[in-house]
Amino acid sequence: MKDSETIDEYYTKVRELVNQLKAYGEDIPEKRVVEKLLISVTEKYDPIVTTIEETKDITTLTVTELVGSLEAYEKRRSRREENSLENAFQSKLNMRSQNSNRKEENFKSTMGDKKKQNMRPCRICKRTNHLEKDCYFRGKHKCRNCKRFGHMEKDCRLKGNHQANCIEENNSSDQLFYTCNSVAEIREATWYIDIAASNHMTYNKGAFQTLDESFKTNVKLGDNHIVKVEGKGSVAINTKKGTRIINDVMYIPNLRTNLFSVGQMMEKGYTLHFGGDSCTIYDNKDKTLKIAEVRMKEHRCFPIHLQYMSRTAMKAQEDQSWLWHRRLGHFNFQGLKILHQKKMMTDLPQIQAIEGACEACLQGKQHKKPFPSRTSWRAKAVLELIHTDNDLGILHARKSEVFKVFKKFKNLVEKQSGRSIKVLRSDRGKEYNNSEFDKFCEEEGIEHQTTVSYNPQQNGVSERKNRTVMEMARSMLQEKHLPKAFWAEAVYTAVYLLNRCPTKAVQNMTPIEAWSGKKPSAKHLRVFGSICYVHIPTEKRHKLEEKTEKGIFLGYSTQSKGYRIYKPKDQETNYK
Repeated sequence: MKDSETIDEYYTKVRELVNQLKAYGEDIPEKRVVEKLLISVTEKYDPIVTTIEETKDITTLTVTELVGSLEAYEKRRSRREENSLENAFQSKLNMRSQNSNRKEENFKSTMGDKKKQNMRPCRICKRTNHLEKDCYFRGKHKCRNCKRFGHMEKDCRLKGNHQANCIEENNSSDQLFYTCNSVAEIREATWYIDIAASNHMTYNKGAFQTLDESFKTNVKLGDNHIVKVEGKGSVAINTKKGTRIINDVMYIPNLRTNLFSVGQMMEKGYTLHFGGDSCTIYDNKDKTLKIAEVRMKEHRCFPIHLQYMSRTAMKAQEDQSWLWHRRLGHFNFQGLKILHQKKMMTDLPQIQAIEGACEACLQGKQHKKPFPSRTSWRAKAVLELIHTDNDLGILHARKSEVFKVFKKFKNLVEKQSGRSIKVLRSDRGKEYNNSEFDKFCEEEGIEHQTTVSYNPQQNGVSERKNRTVMEMARSMLQEKHLPKAFWAEAVYTAVYLLNRCPTKAVQNMTPIEAWSGKKPSAKHLRVFGSICYVHIPTEKRHKLEEKTEKGIFLGYSTQSKGYRIYKPKDQETNYK
């Protein structure tokens, strides 16, 4: 609590924090909120806090009663300060109406008041506004644990929150040094950055998403008391950059303090920089991305406050991530995270990287050895280089139609972009390597590059992209157990989605944005092969006939603002 804050303002902040934690599944009992308020109010409330602790049962005290008492004390104190200010102002007016002798006496009196204000700090409470003989806390016992007056150490609510250095006993003789010898308040979600700890450690079992309780080892505390490590698991936390999973966290019920291992963070690729009075943590992949800055507190500690994600919230986010993985044609989770983080697509929620296998992806994407991902030269402008290959010949009746399709493609892209195709790269298939095709390229000023015979890797960009399209199409068909008759629809949908997904060839934007200059939206995306219901217009049905017709979602239309829907009843695909 800040000195400038009122009780009402501070309680509002605490209440908002409690509501936020409850939304994430954290159970916050009223007793804990009461203790938090009593501990965290500023020193000017010490008299009323001491009175409450001495006269009331804290375990049954409600938050409403406590806040009411604190506000009543605040108002009384405010009135006293106002009266003092009015008296001081009236005295100043009276001074102006007195003769010079009177002024001199008042001046001496004022100087005496200033001396009183500059008196030595009281040896009991360390304040400077009163003498030791007038101290409110005179004769009251001061707890050596929390440094407050009015109770003994054995009755302190913070008893047991003292933590000494500890050493873990195992084969490698790892050491855990906790540099803070006394902490006034230790919260379950507060961790302390420890440069010598071998592992992350917590006493809070509820923080774990997964916990392997078969893992056992021993830890010796500073008082030579040996306690057991009762398991090891993972903890999920919320950050501004999304959910992060902390793995290999030891569960030690008697540790009483959560330790954040610097060594384990560095092992995972994170960078920690200690400088001035803070510790800065940088991302393990993007070394320039700052994910946390921890200020040094009293006793040279570095406490970092984490927000745990409940199992319910974690499961909900996992389900949402799986849904968008399927909506975007089983695109990889890392790519989906990039889409969200770099804001390359609108209306796309935060995506969590999921550990585990997607059965449809395994069935549709397993392969031997990839083609090279790099080529000797890549285009730097639109239509500067076109890669082409006829692996998707299933979409055309005959290979002889490739030339006709290419002419349509050339006419479309050149009219839309206002640019001309400069280079065409293909294999040496007969559909490309013929006099008709060569003559057309020569007339249009297109340089036609072909690969060496039986070396498709030289056209690796096209080969790799075709494989990506086929893998995505295969995965979508496998997931919904659709027949191969829908293969062409799956390929069209895969191309539509890949144009809206990140690629190494284009930095910080999707291919469709690079082409059109507009960010794509995720609002209209649906899972390929899902059952849907199509509305039947009034003009096409009688009054008593059903208003909807069952269909299968087969992708997106580029010719109209609608979806491609297959209607089993009519055995036809329409735009809806």
